[in-house]
Amino acid sequence: MADVGIGIIGSGFMGRTYSETIRRYCKRARLVAVTGGSRAEPLAKDYGLQLDPSAASLVVRKDVDAVFIATPHHLHAAEAAAAAKAGKHMVIEKPMACTVADCDAIIEACKRANVWCSIAFSQRTRRCNIQAKRIIEEGQIGRIRHIEETSLVATGLAGLPKWQSDPQNLGTLFGHAIHNFDRVRWFTGAEIKTVYAKCGSIEPDVKVEGSSMVLMTLTDGTLVTLWASFQVPKPSFPRAQFACRIIGEKGLIDLDAYGELRVCTGGEWRVAETQDPIDWQGKGFLDPVRLESYTLQCQDFIDAVADRRPPAVTGWDGRQAVAAALAAYESSAMGKEIVMGE
Repeated sequence: MADVGIGIIGSGFMGRTYSETIRRYCKRARLVAVTGGSRAEPLAKDYGLQLDPSAASLVVRKDVDAVFIATPHHLHAAEAAAAAKAGKHMVIEKPMACTVADCDAIIEACKRANVWCSIAFSQRTRRCNIQAKRIIEEGQIGRIRHIEETSLVATGLAGLPKWQSDPQNLGTLFGHAIHNFDRVRWFTGAEIKTVYAKCGSIEPDVKVEGSSMVLMTLTDGTLVTLWASFQVPKPSFPRAQFACRIIGEKGLIDLDAYGELRVCTGGEWRVAETQDPIDWQGKGFLDPVRLESYTLQCQDFIDAVADRRPPAVTGWDGRQAVAAALAAYESSAMGKEIVMGE
């Protein structure tokens, strides 16, 4: 097919991220229109896009083949449903939706409309994670037995957009550590079977959870822990923003997605991959280093639409991560282990 026409729903941090990525780095695509949020007009001006009055009007445009949904979490379900009804393929910024039922509805709507739904799990396309996945698949560390995941950030909830502290969008485990739930499934190829968690806030004026500890078992017997918090004194711990340590039958992985991937096989550690640092203070959030992972993610989706093949990340992946995160909240509230699917 001709270049894929792209519409952006949401004009904030991620709306501009996708606009910059697609316009500057992706092939086989053309940015068409944007809608949503107070920053839509300047975003349209900066990238030469049509400014649509609403998501409802954008998704029915004949020159839009696919949409990128980059709005607050609670809006995803309705916007995805409208896009599917209009026959548009879609990328939904993580997390997919705020309930498992909404995720299932999106998957079914896309199936009926014969359109692709992908979820923006951009950590899958970061260098160290890609290399770790390859090492695991090659069997270099043997079968995975234990995983320790960390998502520790020292900015505090004040460093996040205000809407992320709104209870209707849930909390930081759901909005950010959703990547960790996805990485566990991606690395192992197994599903999350049980979840036991404690979630809360050490800041009494915060309305959503800011810190969580989660214990999981997978369907293949792997034991997983996840420690996620935005309430860590500066400068936080080194190698902990999005990291994991993995014990395999015959080797070890020490992974920092924003630094080095270290692998131990044969009794010796080696550096298997390095991620260049993002220049947040200079080039900012549109630093090409940061956008590298988004370029790979977006290009895969664009190629999937153009070539009529499934994208690498599917709606099912999004649904399963949401289910696990919500199970953690349920476990914390009820004080018991949650068995997935029951």
